[in-house]
Amino acid sequence: MDHGASCAGEKEMSVRGDGEPGSSWGAGGGGLRLGTRTSPLAMVQANGVAARLRELADVPVEVVGVQTSGDRHQGHLGELGGKGAFMREIDRALLTRQIDVAVHCLKDVPGDVPRPGELVFAAYVERDDTSDVMLFPVASDVQCMADLAPGALVGTSAVRRRAQLGRIRPDLRVEYLRGNVNSRLGRLDAGEEFDAIVLARASLDRLGIERHGESLDIVPAVGSGVLAVDCRRADPDIVELVRLLDDKETRQCVAAERTMLHGLQGHCNSPIAGHARIERGGQLSLRGMVFTRDGSQFVHSQEWASPDKGEDLGTYVSGDLLRKGARDLIDRIPH
Repeated sequence: MDHGASCAGEKEMSVRGDGEPGSSWGAGGGGLRLGTRTSPLAMVQANGVAARLRELADVPVEVVGVQTSGDRHQGHLGELGGKGAFMREIDRALLTRQIDVAVHCLKDVPGDVPRPGELVFAAYVERDDTSDVMLFPVASDVQCMADLAPGALVGTSAVRRRAQLGRIRPDLRVEYLRGNVNSRLGRLDAGEEFDAIVLARASLDRLGIERHGESLDIVPAVGSGVLAVDCRRADPDIVELVRLLDDKETRQCVAAERTMLHGLQGHCNSPIAGHARIERGGQLSLRGMVFTRDGSQFVHSQEWASPDKGEDLGTYVSGDLLRKGARDLIDRIPH
């Protein structure tokens, strides 16, 4: 697939705060309008979800690109209040019926900002690879982090990665880097700034980018590798349709991770990591960590429960982390 080209059934819209509500699904053209950010990765993800809906339900699906303040802003996301800057316009488009469903990377859904009560994540698509991968310039002889020279410059947008890299290689310089995947790779390969960058393996896989890199032994972000499909609660037919995409094990893991995140009440600058998975014995495990910005201090918790007790597990792990001092670590970091 040519990810730089426009796909059939796509259009772009700029959502106004006073936008006229569109016709509801089934009452107008008979198809679904699926909203997403306009980045190449978001469009690829949305087109994948749209294809699955067409396949499972034999319903027309139109992918609608929505410009968000987070995509327009070139500076630090904290200046816009964090990752919620990727969602506000899309939420508004859903609430005003300009779109019928929306696709989000779950790791970009804030844990400290309540979701609109009128909306519901009707499906969590089967989880992709959760690993973080370190990449090096194509012209570089360096193939792994151990080969980076002291003081080498590494780029990433995630405070969680920065903290964990600080624990592994405190001699490295880690600086903020954001932008779409291709622009980050372009800056890396130019060889003028970064000696390495860290990206999510899932983003490379979804874009079809084959590139050698080192998978890092660090704890993923809460919700990593998961696409969440958002709907209006008032549209039960659409909710039922979207639930065809829902993956049971992914939902069980998400329940544990997101409950833990809500319990910690971190903000966009909080280095919080959390990963749940179904173990071979059938138990649901949840590992959570909270760090200082440089990773020099941290608290850790890991517990197990039956898969249908994800929320209880998340509540326990967040409480355990708080008992071990997570609140102090979080509150020390400026919002």
